[in-house]
Order: sequence, then C-alpha cells, then structure tokens
Amino acid sequence: MKKILFLICVAFAMTINTYCQLKPRVVVLTDIGRPDLEPDDTESLVHLLCYADMLEIEGIITSTGWNCDPYPTESAAYRDSVVEAYAADVHMLMKRSGQRAFASLNKENGKQRMGYWPSAEYIRSRCKMGSQRAGIGVIGKDNDSDGSELIIRLADEKDDRPIWVCAWGGANTLAQAIWKVQQTRTPEQLKAFLNKLRLYTITDQDMVWAMRENLAYSSHQWMRREFAEDLKFVWDEGAWQLQCELGKQHWQKIQQHIQGHAAMGKQYPNYKYGVEGDTPSFLNVIPNGLHNPEEPMQAGWGGYHTWALTKDSVTYAWTSMQDAVKNMSEGYYNHFYLDNLNDFIARIEWAEKGQGNHNPVAIVNGKKGTGAIVIKAEAGQTVTLDATKSYDPNRDELSFFWHQQKGIGKTEVDLYEFSNDQSIVKIHIPDTAHNDEIHIICEVHDNSKYTLSAYRRIIIRTE
Repeated sequence: MKKILFLICVAFAMTINTYCQLKPRVVVLTDIGRPDLEPDDTESLVHLLCYADMLEIEGIITSTGWNCDPYPTESAAYRDSVVEAYAADVHMLMKRSGQRAFASLNKENGKQRMGYWPSAEYIRSRCKMGSQRAGIGVIGKDNDSDGSELIIRLADEKDDRPIWVCAWGGANTLAQAIWKVQQTRTPEQLKAFLNKLRLYTITDQDMVWAMRENLAYSSHQWMRREFAEDLKFVWDEGAWQLQCELGKQHWQKIQQHIQGHAAMGKQYPNYKYGVEGDTPSFLNVIPNGLHNPEEPMQAGWGGYHTWALTKDSVTYAWTSMQDAVKNMSEGYYNHFYLDNLNDFIARIEWAEKGQGNHNPVAIVNGKKGTGAIVIKAEAGQTVTLDATKSYDPNRDELSFFWHQQKGIGKTEVDLYEFSNDQSIVKIHIPDTAHNDEIHIICEVHDNSKYTLSAYRRIIIRTE
C-alpha cells in the first residue's frame, strides 16, 4: 500500500511539474509510402507519436521526396494507419503522466503543456496533404495546398514559440507557404513570418533520387539564398546516415522490444535501407535538458551543426557536411543513441501495458528544469557542480557521468575531485580562459532494465 501511495504521489508531482511548461511546436513533412518499399518514414512516425506528450504535433503533412514525384494521394493512408494505432494506444500512454481525460478539441488546438497526450481526434485533424510536386519550378500560384495553408495559419497564431518544421522528404510545402506570404504581405510581415519558423531537413529531398546532386533544382536552395537572415535552416548530413546504420546494428533489440508491441509497435515495419532515417529531425526538438535546439552547436539527440557553406557552394546553413564537423556530430549521435533507443522502448512498454518506468530527474546545484544552467566565473576559479538532489521517480539507483562538450568554446577543462558516487564534480577554470563559454553535460542514468536517462547542460561563462 505504501508503494502504491508513493507512486501516486510521484505521478501527481510529475504532472504538476511538467504541466507548467509548454511543449515545443513541431510540423512534419513526410513522403511516407508503402512500408515494404520505403519503411523509414513509418518507423519514424511511430517513434514521433510516442513523444506526443513532449512535442506539440501541429501538422503531419504528406509531400514529395526522393522516391515520389508526384506524391501519390493514396500513400497518405500509411500515415493514417499509424495515427489509428496511436488512437488504440493513447489511453495506455496517458497513464505515464497520470492523465485521465482529454481536453476539448478547441482547447487542444490552443497551447499544449508538457505531459499532455493529445486525442487521436486532434492528431487526425492535423493530417494534411502538402505539395505533390517537387522543386523550385513548381512554387507559385497553382501550388497552394492544405499543408502550406496550415503552416501559414500556425505562424499567424498569437504564440511566441517557434515552429520546428521537420522535413523527412522535401520542404517544398514550406517553400510554397513562404512564397505566398511573400506575394501577399509587406516585407516586415514576411520577416515576422519567417522569424517564427525553423527548418531541420534530413539531407535535401526536394527532387527525385536520380537528381539528388542537382541542388539548384530544389526549393531548399531558394529558401537558404533568399531568406538566410530570417529563416533558421538546419541541413543535416551528420546524423541521419548514422541513425540508419545504428538502427541496423541494434535491429535485434528493436525487433524484440518494439515490433509487435502495442498497436503502434505492430505498425513498425522491417527496415530496407536503414532504420528511422528521419528521426533526428524531431529528436533535435525534444526538451530533455541536453541542449537548446535554438543553438545548433549544442550537441544533442539530433546531432551537432555549425554555420557553414553548404554542399551547393552557394548558400550557407547550419550543417554538418564538413568532414570534421560530421565526425563530431556522428560521435555525439553515437554516444547518445542507446539513450534515445531505450527511451523509445520504455514508451512502447507503456503503450502496451499501461505501466513502466519513468526517467530520472536531473537537478544540478539545486536547480530543476531542462533549461541550461548558466554560471558566471572568473579565470582561475574553481566551480563545483552538485547533482546529489537528482532523483528517480521509481526509486531506482542513479549513476552520474560528467563531460565537456567539444566543438563549442575554446577552453578545455579537467573534471576532478569526484565524490564517491560521482554526483559532485569540481572544475578548475584555467587562468587563460577569458571571455569564453565552457559547456558541461551532466548525464544521470537509472539502473532500471532500460537504463533511462536525464541530462542537464551547464554553461560556465568566464569573464
């Protein structure tokens, strides 16, 4: 009885804490198709919907990609099958955050808070058809779609949160929305519209596969060239390929724990070329304390990116194409892969059984939350970081791992004088560390069967 009361109190406390924070806004552009021919979008969609409590999924828009130009209208049915699987599982998933009912659809269309699982009715209402042809050549007055109109409507809402557009295929639908706003509004209004948007593209797929080197054909180049100052554009080439390969390497684990489990797991198909190649786009946005997606140089579940000249040798973007940056991005992605896979598996268990394990909670220097902890320090100073107040809702034992993120800032530090359980670490700031940032990651893992994780980023700014 005591254990049951404890778990009830924990669930209540988690609900109170998480419901104070709004979810990040996400729109997906997917070229989802037959699972036996191109299964990775279906795999990624199953994964995405398992995080509907942490991401405000504002649109799932079918559109063109490497394997389909024009996009066949009937292929949207494969998206809808996964959504119906979510409908079958969501009542089990709700138990993870202690949610007992859905809000009205009208309220769901407003701002959603962390921990809230939206109804299947809401998700269905956000499924739209986007541009069915690829390339910059089709952008214009005859290319509007329900998907492009939805993007415009979302950006016009009175909501300060940015909208992350995750392009699993081409981003032609977004380009059309931008074109229409450019034609119908003032330059100031266009700028305000673009400032609400963020684009994370899985390579450049606004063309068929055989044309993939003809980057001038794509509407992506037009967006990078014309709106570089106002549209944050992340072009990933350092995470999606590794995601495909790591999924293949851990396929036995995926088969054992995901495929066939709950309605959504039964929708999860066998891989063909790679596993979940589109997943880094939304992993990048999940607020788990590891990084701020507004700062692409902060390494996280979605990789690591720097501002650089792109593959077309004409435009700039946040990208990981350069060898050194790609190696670093892949290194971090490899490091965190099992954490995000285990997290996914644990959520599938909730979908199947309505019970399971919760993530630990990382608290550093007494500060809760997922935002970075900023500490001001002077060169030569010693900074103490204390995570002893971190806890696990299921009373699992915790382990700690501290490390400095490379590729950001100029100063390297040594982490020394660990406590016995490594929950406390001291960092000596070198005498030469002037006007710099030192990024320290605190990783907290529980000892459950899936070894679930929590993170906290600490930014030490030296003066």
